Amino acid sequence: MSDRATAQSPPALTRWEQRAEGPLFVASLLFLLGYATRVLAPHDAEPWRGLSLVLVGVTWLLFVIDYAIRIRLSGLGHRFVRVHWLDTVVLILPLLRPLRVVKVYTAVQKRRDKPRLSLYARVMSYAGMTSLLLGFSAALAIYHLEHNAPGASIRTFGDAVWWACATLTTVGYGDVVPVTPVGRIVAAGLMACGLALLGAVTGSFSSWLIQTFRREDEKVPPAGG
Repeated sequence: MSDRATAQSPPALTRWEQRAEGPLFVASLLFLLGYATRVLAPHDAEPWRGLSLVLVGVTWLLFVIDYAIRIRLSGLGHRFVRVHWLDTVVLILPLLRPLRVVKVYTAVQKRRDKPRLSLYARVMSYAGMTSLLLGFSAALAIYHLEHNAPGASIRTFGDAVWWACATLTTVGYGDVVPVTPVGRIVAAGLMACGLALLGAVTGSFSSWLIQTFRREDEKVPPAGG
């Protein structure tokens, strides 16, 4: 099978994605809710901490089932892991599921004749929603990893949110920084995502401005005409 053929999804897989992406996006929000409750709730806040752990486990099991179904329907076998590497990363690190928002939109949009939003609006909407969900996920993760670490500067969830905003926007004030090895890995990943999202928004906005000014220039009659 050629690379071009492997890049094309079989009809059965496409139908499954159209049906499953919406419910799985809801499940990802429930996963995030359960994880947030587990991280932020006091240790004696039972039964909420126990229920949040169950919610995290059940939703992650749904992600595993979906991944297995995708492997079966794709017909790729073990090559699915390489071809659909983002799906594999998201399964291992469910907090990265906001990166799949674009697939959710694509799956829903295939049920309609044409997009409701322009290309530029879609790019900026995707980048904005992804930034919000990814920033919140990163703040939860970094708070979980850092707030009890020796010498940590991120002691409260507010500190973690501030750090996520500064990192995601590539500002990087440096007043609060992760000190644990895993925390720094999370920071490096968020930096990369921030650069990509910022570049997408900047490029889309610049292209929209150029197109708008070009249309205005075309409306102006030539001098002496």
